[in-house]
Amino acid sequence: MIVAYFWITMAHYFSHKYKVLWRLHAVHHSVERMYGFNGLLKHPLHQAIELSAGTLPLLLIGMPLEIGALLGFSATIQLLLQHSNVDMRLGPLKYVWAVAPGHRHHHVKDGTRGDVNFGLFTHLWDHLLGTFVTNSNERPSPRDGELGIGSQPNYPQNYISQLFQPFK
Repeated sequence: MIVAYFWITMAHYFSHKYKVLWRLHAVHHSVERMYGFNGLLKHPLHQAIELSAGTLPLLLIGMPLEIGALLGFSATIQLLLQHSNVDMRLGPLKYVWAVAPGHRHHHVKDGTRGDVNFGLFTHLWDHLLGTFVTNSNERPSPRDGELGIGSQPNYPQNYISQLFQPFK
C-alpha cells in the first residue's frame, strides 16, 4: 500500500505541475461541488496513468492478485470519503488522514491555493512535499463559487465533451 500510495500521490502531484497531465486531470477538477462520486470522475487516460504509476512497481516485484484487488477496493472507498460532502470532525487526525475536510482545499478553483493536499490515504507525502494545508475555519463551497477550474470557467460539464477537451 505504501509503495502504491506514494506513486499515485506523485502522479497526482505531477498532474498539477505539467500541462499535458493537467489537461487530462482537469476533468476531475471540473465539478463545482463536492460529492463522493466526484472522486471517481476522471479521464480514462489519466486514470490509466495514476493506476500504472501506483501498480507497475508492485507488478514488477510480483504483486499477488489479491493485493491488487484490496488496493483497488481501498482506493475506491477512500476516494468516496475524500470527496464526500460530509462535515467530518477529525480532531488531530486532520493532520494525518486525507479525507474530505483536507481534500476540499485541493479543489479550490484558484490553482495556486488548490495545489495542496495531494495525498490519497494520508497527508504524509504532503507534509514531506510541503504541500499540506489545513484551516478548520475555511470550507470551500459551491455557493461561494470557489470550486471548479478557475483558469477555464467555460470548461464543459458534459462528460463526453470532457473526454475530448484535453485534445483541443
